[in-house]
Amino acid sequence: MAEEGDNAIVVTALRREERALDVPVAVSTLSGEKLDVLNSSGQDIRFLAARVPSLQIESSFGRTFPRFYIRGLGNTDFSADAAQPVSVVYDNVALESPMLKAFPAFDLENVEVLKGPQGTLFGRNTPAGVVKLTSKRPTEEVDGHVSASWATYNTVNLEAAVGAPLTDKLRFRVAGLVQRRDDWVKNDNAATINEKKFEGYQDYAGRFQLEYEDGPLDILVNAHARSLKGTARLFRANAIQKGTNDLVAGYDIEHANQNGSNPQELESWGANVQASYEFDGAGSLYSITAWERASVFSRGDIDGGTPANTPFQVQTGGDTTPKEFSQELRFASKKFGDVSFQAGAYYFNQNLESESGSWSNTNVYSPTSISHLDNETYAFFGSVEYTPVDALILRGGLRWSHDKRYAILVNGDDIDATTGRSTGSTNGSKWSWDGSATFKLSSSSSIYARVASGYLGAALKNDTTAGVATMARPQTTTSYEVGFKTEQPGLFNFSVDGYYFDTKNIQLTAVGGNSNVTQLMNAKKAIGYGVEAEFSATPIENLMLTLGGSYNYTELKDKDLYVAPCGGGCTVTDPLVTVNGTTLASIDGNSLPQAPRWIGNATLRYAVPLGNDNEIFAYTDWSYRSKINLFLYDSIEFTGKAYLEGGARVGYRDNKRGYEVAAFARNITNQIRVVGAIDFNNLTAMLNEPRIIGGEFRFNF
Repeated sequence: MAEEGDNAIVVTALRREERALDVPVAVSTLSGEKLDVLNSSGQDIRFLAARVPSLQIESSFGRTFPRFYIRGLGNTDFSADAAQPVSVVYDNVALESPMLKAFPAFDLENVEVLKGPQGTLFGRNTPAGVVKLTSKRPTEEVDGHVSASWATYNTVNLEAAVGAPLTDKLRFRVAGLVQRRDDWVKNDNAATINEKKFEGYQDYAGRFQLEYEDGPLDILVNAHARSLKGTARLFRANAIQKGTNDLVAGYDIEHANQNGSNPQELESWGANVQASYEFDGAGSLYSITAWERASVFSRGDIDGGTPANTPFQVQTGGDTTPKEFSQELRFASKKFGDVSFQAGAYYFNQNLESESGSWSNTNVYSPTSISHLDNETYAFFGSVEYTPVDALILRGGLRWSHDKRYAILVNGDDIDATTGRSTGSTNGSKWSWDGSATFKLSSSSSIYARVASGYLGAALKNDTTAGVATMARPQTTTSYEVGFKTEQPGLFNFSVDGYYFDTKNIQLTAVGGNSNVTQLMNAKKAIGYGVEAEFSATPIENLMLTLGGSYNYTELKDKDLYVAPCGGGCTVTDPLVTVNGTTLASIDGNSLPQAPRWIGNATLRYAVPLGNDNEIFAYTDWSYRSKINLFLYDSIEFTGKAYLEGGARVGYRDNKRGYEVAAFARNITNQIRVVGAIDFNNLTAMLNEPRIIGGEFRFNF
C-alpha cells in the first residue's frame, strides 16, 4: 500500500496495483509509522491481532506457531500438520506450515489483510482470507534505516536495512532483525532440575534481496533466514479461579511453579525467485519459484505445575521439519478495449516430518510417534475484468484445484517398524469462483457487491492416541459481501462493508479434553455475518486519526455434534450427554473458538512543529476485542475476558537530518487476560504480555 499525494490508497488485493476504491474486496492496510509503532517492543507477528477489523491471532507455542482467524474462521489445532483457512502470503509466497507463517515482520513496505475467500488469485485456496506481508524492495537510490530500542525485562529490538544500486540495472537490499528479552518469570519450584526462569528469547532474522531490471525483464532474488532460541509457551497451572473466568486472587504473572522444562528452538531458511517479463502491448508474464524449510524443537510442561498442585505430570514436545516448494506462473494482460484478464497455474508440495514424545520428571525421553505427511496441490486459475461503461467494473474468477495428501504414522521410535504403523491418504478436486461488481458513484466514492466461494481440501491428521491417520472431509465456504468506499482528498477516507458466509462441512479440531489430544471432525455447517468499517482523517493540521471496527457473529449448526469437555475443574454450560460411559458436550449453536464478537482499534497522532522541519509528537494506539470461547464447548472458566490494549509513544523527530528519539509503552494499562488454556483438569492458563516501557532511537537515510 502506498499513500499518494491525493490520499489515494493503493493495494495489490487483486495481484495488480489498484486504488482500494476500485477493488471489490474488504481490504485493510498497515504501513509506515503506524506499522513501525505497533511493532516497536520486540513482539512477534501476533502484534497484528485486532489492529484491523476482523483479524485475530493467537498461539499456544509462543513465537513459533501463530494461528490466524478472519471473520471468526480459523483453526485452533496445535498440531504440526494443522491446515488453516487463513493464508499468509509473505513476499508473494503462500506459506502453509504455521511454523513458517511465524517469520518475523520487519523492513516491510506494508501489510494487507484481505477478508473473505480469495482463492481465485492467491496460491492455495483461502476460504477465510489472506494476510499479505510485503518487504521493501531494492531501490534505485541509497535508502535505509537503523532503529534500536531497549525496554522492560531487557527487551531489545534492533532493526537495520540498507538498499542501493550496484549498477544501472542491478540493485540490492539487505535487512536484519535482532529481538531478545531476559527470562522474566521466576520458577518458584526450588526442587526443579530444569529452568529457574522462563519467557526469555533471542530471535534473529535476516533477508537479502537482489534485483536485476533490464527493460521489460525484472528478476528479484530473495533469501531469508531465522534463528530463535528461548522459552516455549508458559502454561500456568491453577491460574483460573473455579466458577469464574478471573485469575485467582493475588496471581503474580512474574512467578510460576513447575518442575518441567520449556525450551524452544527454531531454525528456518528460504529463498524465492520472482521474475516478470512485459510483452509490449500484450501484458506481463510472472513466475514465482519458492523454497521454504524450518526445523523446530519445542518442549513444554503442559500441566503447568508440580506433583503437589496438579493431578498428573505431563511434559511433551518434539521435533518438526516442514519443507515447502511452490511454483506459480501467471499472465496479466493489458486492457484490450473494455476487457483485461489474468490466468495462470500453481503447484505446491509440502513434506512434513514430525517426532513427538514425552519426558519424565527426571528428563528421560520416551518417543511416542513419528509421522510423515505429503501434501500436494495442482491448480489452474483465471480472472476477467470487464468495464462496459466508465463507472462500472465487472469481475469474475474461476479456479480448479486438485489436492492430494498422504500420511504415515508410526507409534514408537522406528519409522521402519512394521507394527504400530498406519497410513492414510486423500485426494480430490474442486472448483471455486468469485464474481463482483464495482460502481463508481464519483471519482472519490464507490459501492461494490461480491459473491465468492472458498475451498479447503480434505485434512489428514495423525492421531497418536488412536494410532491411525484420521480424516476430515473438504469444506466449502460461500460468502456474500457489499460495501461502500470513499476517499476525500485532504479530509478523510472511509469504508464500510457487510457480509454473510455459509461454510458447509466445516473442519473442526477438538483440542484438549481429559487426554489433551486433537481430533478431526466435520460439522454440518457454520454461518457468520457482520459489519466492518474503517475511517482515517486529518481533522486539523498536524492531527491524524484512524478508527476501525467490526462486528463478527459466528454459529455452529449441527445438532448431532458432540465433543469431550474438560477433564474436570471447569463448569460446562453446554448440554451434556453420556455415550458409552463418556460424557460429551453438544456444541450446536456455539460460536467458533477464538472468534470475538467485537473488534475495535484506534490511533491518534499529534505533532507540534518546531521549525527547521523538526517536531515533537505524541502517538497513541488502542485495540479491543470482546470475550472469546477458548474451546469448541462453552464453559465459564474457559471464556476469555474482553481485552483492551493501549500503546503510547512520545518523541522528537528531526525530519531534515532523519533521526527520531522516542519513549514508548505497550499495554500501558497492564491489563492481563487469559488468551489460551489447557483443559486437562487443573485450569491451566496462557496469558498475554505485561506492560513494556522503553526508549527508541531511529535514523533514516
